[in-house]
Amino acid sequence: MNRTTLSLIGAATALAAVTGVAALTGGSSDDADASAKAATRLPVQRSTLLCPTPSSSDVSSTTYTAYTPKRDGVDAKDGTAGLLPAQTPADDTTDPGGDDGGKDDSKNGKNGKDGGKGGRAAPGGDKPVLPLKEPGKPVTTEESSAGAPALIGTADGRFAPGWTVQQTTTIDAGSGRGLLGTACTAPDTDFWLPGVSTDRNRQDFVHLTNPDDAAAEVDLKLYGPSGRLKPSTDEAITVPPRSTVPVLLSTLTDQRAAGASLHVTARTGRIGAAVQAVDQKAGSDWLPASAVPSTSVAIPGIPKDATSARLIVFAPGSDDADLKVRLAGPNNAITPAGHESLHVKSGMTTAIDLGDVTKGEPGSLLLTPEGGEGPATPVVAALQVTRGKGSDQETAFIPATAAIERSATAADNRTKGSTLSLVAPRASAKVRITASAGAGGGSPVSKTYEVKGGTTKALEPPRPASGKGPYAVTVERLSGGPVHASRMLALSEEGVPMFTIQSLPDDRGTVAVPEAGQDLSLLNDD
Repeated sequence: MNRTTLSLIGAATALAAVTGVAALTGGSSDDADASAKAATRLPVQRSTLLCPTPSSSDVSSTTYTAYTPKRDGVDAKDGTAGLLPAQTPADDTTDPGGDDGGKDDSKNGKNGKDGGKGGRAAPGGDKPVLPLKEPGKPVTTEESSAGAPALIGTADGRFAPGWTVQQTTTIDAGSGRGLLGTACTAPDTDFWLPGVSTDRNRQDFVHLTNPDDAAAEVDLKLYGPSGRLKPSTDEAITVPPRSTVPVLLSTLTDQRAAGASLHVTARTGRIGAAVQAVDQKAGSDWLPASAVPSTSVAIPGIPKDATSARLIVFAPGSDDADLKVRLAGPNNAITPAGHESLHVKSGMTTAIDLGDVTKGEPGSLLLTPEGGEGPATPVVAALQVTRGKGSDQETAFIPATAAIERSATAADNRTKGSTLSLVAPRASAKVRITASAGAGGGSPVSKTYEVKGGTTKALEPPRPASGKGPYAVTVERLSGGPVHASRMLALSEEGVPMFTIQSLPDDRGTVAVPEAGQDLSLLNDD
């Protein structure tokens, strides 16, 4: 008789390697610490990222920066990372931030019904963009945005855990003038984007990118101050395989709303979704998705010189939400004058103007349940921030941001203009911040900081020793309570305080693999 022993641990590890594109690591820091006792955390083996079309403006340029941190326990030899151009409809003439005044000249800009036939790709064909050579060293490239498409990329092996790609675009003139930045995102099936607009002074395009080999069917629903905005069409959006489709939000409804929330749902397949918001007076930037609905919300990194801040909140459930509003500054958390609490009706978008809420000091907004009977109601939220005044205004968006469980990275930092903001809503926390080598060389530098509970710490991140070119900054939570983070990149031009803010949720570079309770044995008789 022969006995063959099959270990469940090996099966679980193999499952993690295939499915560990970081979908199993959500939840709070406390939950993660508790689950660590019952599970082993292993590096993910494959990651997917989607970068939207930067702009079609002729007076713009885009910098892409890709980076994977060095990690312990990762095979140092195998793996690849790179991105390829997505397809766009051949006759798509929608032009976010371009010269057509934001008009939707093609049905494809509205419903993407051409099936992707006759699409175009960027110069370079099938040659991967931003291939990494080694973890710990970023790579960068610059493109004319007029010829830069959306990008679809994968990283595997040693490059998968924490792989990050940043897209930073400068538009020098026109209605889309400004600095637009976004971290390329993982595909999903559900996105909430509070802060969009169908107002006549805004041109908001949602970019839908499909990374897979089958078409995706997507529903778009808009919610204004009085509830859902009546749709002008009942058709779903079809996003062809490995393609991107821009949709002008004002074509989805005849109703105008200065503050609204967009819900993006994939009926089939999975997509990436991000909104490019173009304001006729205040410039433009990317509006990324909010963290998943939560009863407590953190919006990190309001600049100290913000001239105005507008809070947009939506309650997607069946119950109203009553929230406390606090501003966590450098020394403590206070209640903004006149905005002690906020009532958000179910299914309706609530927006409030906070003015120059930071009063010359950096801060972060914290929303928590007001209390009372019954369970708290989850919400999604975002903040529209303005710097400058009059014709020299520039705008950016900060969505509600999930806590860093272990680490998070901002890929594109410059020797001047980068500000890192960390907020600890409850207990104090200790973090390590590491500046990578520059794209042109240098050595990494790390520093450790403490963030006191209920405060925001804003700082210039460390710089690489003797480094040249863009570099990455990684934040690692070492101990203490939850930490939320964002990074501001400021590049003033001709008196306009151009800036963009990217939130830093956890990079989900590891996956929890439950420990096997027993071995499975098969008995075979000779």
